[in-house]
Amino acid sequence: MDTVLQWFLAPLQYEFMLKAVLMSGFVGMVCAVLSCYMTLKGWALMGDAVSHSVTPGIVLAYIFNLPFALGAFVFGVGSVLAIGFIQSRTRIKEDTVIGLVFTGFFALGLVLISKNPSNIDLMHILFGNVLGISTADIIQTLVIGTFTLAALLLLRKDLLLFCFDPTHARSIGLNTTALYYTLLTLLSLTIVVALQSVGIILVVAMLITPGAIAYLLSDRFDHMLGLAVFSGVFSSVMGTYVSYYLDASTGGCIVLLQTILFVITMICAPKHGLLVNIHKSVH
Repeated sequence: MDTVLQWFLAPLQYEFMLKAVLMSGFVGMVCAVLSCYMTLKGWALMGDAVSHSVTPGIVLAYIFNLPFALGAFVFGVGSVLAIGFIQSRTRIKEDTVIGLVFTGFFALGLVLISKNPSNIDLMHILFGNVLGISTADIIQTLVIGTFTLAALLLLRKDLLLFCFDPTHARSIGLNTTALYYTLLTLLSLTIVVALQSVGIILVVAMLITPGAIAYLLSDRFDHMLGLAVFSGVFSSVMGTYVSYYLDASTGGCIVLLQTILFVITMICAPKHGLLVNIHKSVH
């Protein structure tokens, strides 16, 4: 017991680890709440698109000495507007438009990085750097994350109906176009929140995996939210600890732990797991 307690307490004597554990847990919670809506809506590719599209915004923000969050948010929302515009004006399907927009934005980001090789740390942009998070970044993350959580909870019922049955939502008078862009704006904000922890490449896992785990474990949205938050916070905190002891990528450890939790859930879920389905087919 003392050994286990020591395992948890030893890293916390360092201020950078204490900050990293607390911020990873908070980011895990924010991402987990949004991931429930993303899972119901089937927006995994959209999350991937917006997370990659913020790259040029971050680089330009750095070049002009502006907050990273501002650049990321502007380009995140810009990619959403571009996707909506192209889809409404052409006959190209949504998944194709998403692929076109996010690869174009991401390529622009890589070109900008290559033109400023000494000023931009590509690894930190792509994979996060929660162990080196500054006080200013912590405050920014807390403010944006709290606003995002408040908006999600305030619009909870409308967003749930929009994700589950947009046709019914429209028939009872809800403005589904406004809800569409609201959800995508909150997605952009959440990506900004998660950038320091896991970076652009891995943030999509934070936005999808907790919701997918919870979706396999529960048929009720309230329970799904609770389970997603638990898995998101647990994997974020434990992933940070594991990265400390293994001296490995923090974002990579967090996402890998989430993936392991998903695989276990996929196999062992009491109602929708593979073992249960195999048992039913046998009998």
